[in-house]
Amino acid sequence: MSLNIIYARWVAQPKTPRDRMVSSAMELFRRHGVAATALSDVVEHSGAPRGSLYHYFPDGKAQLAEEATALGGRLMSRTITKWMASKGPAGTVEALVGLYRDQLRASDFTIGCPVVAGALEGGESPGARTIAGEAFTSWESTLAATLWQHGIPAQRADTLASMIVCAIEGAIIVAKAQRSTRPLDRVAAELSSLITAAL
Repeated sequence: MSLNIIYARWVAQPKTPRDRMVSSAMELFRRHGVAATALSDVVEHSGAPRGSLYHYFPDGKAQLAEEATALGGRLMSRTITKWMASKGPAGTVEALVGLYRDQLRASDFTIGCPVVAGALEGGESPGARTIAGEAFTSWESTLAATLWQHGIPAQRADTLASMIVCAIEGAIIVAKAQRSTRPLDRVAAELSSLITAAL
């Protein structure tokens, strides 16, 4: 399942104009970044009434970036939780890498992680950076808990979970820059070896 499908399922659910704007912002930010996305782009993409933006988001783009980052974090957190329960640690890492590999190829290496978009937004929305950090921490905690349940000591599970999140997210950025999935392929192989050894 691609990340685009995960987001598409969210977007397909009945929503208010406000929810549609947050979903559109998340999608546009992960493609273009926060700074390069205009508020008018979000309104057009969402199909929301033009006068509704500041009604729903009185703090403007900063508020929208925060909420879009939080949404991206929640959607991925749900995915990680579901996959850890059904696929286990190694299977989840393989699925995550495969998911991002597919989305990069399908978008001609333009689409990245919406949470990273919030983390890298610059000074326009420091709240988005904070929310991105909280999302990464949440993913690490979910991974660490499952690693521990599979018999890895708690401290080792914590550090391995951080390694998984940092390696995959970093590989996505490098893959976009190099226009190649090789960074993700290499990270997947190394993480698989680490998890197998730890288990």
